[in-house]
Amino acid sequence: MPSPPPPESFVHLRGRRFAYLDLGPPDAPVLFALHGHFGRGRIFAPLASALSDRYRVVALDQRAHGLSDNGAEPGGLTPEAYVEDAAAFLRALDLAPAAVLGHSMGGAVAYHLAARHPDLVSALLVADMTVRNEEPETHPVLDITGWPRRAASRDALRAAIEAHGIPDAGYFLDSAVAFADGWGLLFDADDMMASQRALTGDLSAAWTASRQPALLLRGADSFILTPATAGWMATARPHTTLVELPGCGHWLYADDPPAFAAAVGAFLDALP
Repeated sequence: MPSPPPPESFVHLRGRRFAYLDLGPPDAPVLFALHGHFGRGRIFAPLASALSDRYRVVALDQRAHGLSDNGAEPGGLTPEAYVEDAAAFLRALDLAPAAVLGHSMGGAVAYHLAARHPDLVSALLVADMTVRNEEPETHPVLDITGWPRRAASRDALRAAIEAHGIPDAGYFLDSAVAFADGWGLLFDADDMMASQRALTGDLSAAWTASRQPALLLRGADSFILTPATAGWMATARPHTTLVELPGCGHWLYADDPPAFAAAVGAFLDALP
């Protein structure tokens, strides 16, 4: 069994506290990693381990996720807010320009960041995120309003989530912790509903607005990024390489960690 990642570090930016993991050689090229909705930065710990001989992976808990503070103010969970958090973080830790990797919602934040702050992003890696984040292309909002706030144990929390039609709650349990009154999730249901809704729509303009070298990774069994949209994204934006990982779904970094790390590493190794 792999060893657990080290404890998160913390930094105060834009009026809130952010948690992050900083893994790998401190003088190595930086890969800045952004998780998706419901996630946290430590999902990238296996990737950091696989690339530890040549890259430094810095993985942020985005606002309202993991151990970072929430975005409770009005408009606080918009793509723009996530982008400005990421920009402030890169500047505060003197990481820019950095290669930026984002999974799912984090992928959208990454390509918005590359468009809005091109000086901060040297290369773009998007893991299974669409630009057509709307019906009928995909189902952009997962309704979690009825999910349990607390359960007696981690296993009970898993069972309660899966009872709501989730085939495997493993991804969500990365954010499960023991509170004083039982096991619960680090994210707030209302926050996640607001954040998902704020990201719906056609995001094509942000995707095509940047020119950094880009890797678009798609899980062959993805329910988010269709083959047609992935093909369009690869051709509509210059300097973009599309790689499909067979046997993987939306959570491709967890479905086949070696293949995911190999694809990311090969792309980074080929950069100037």
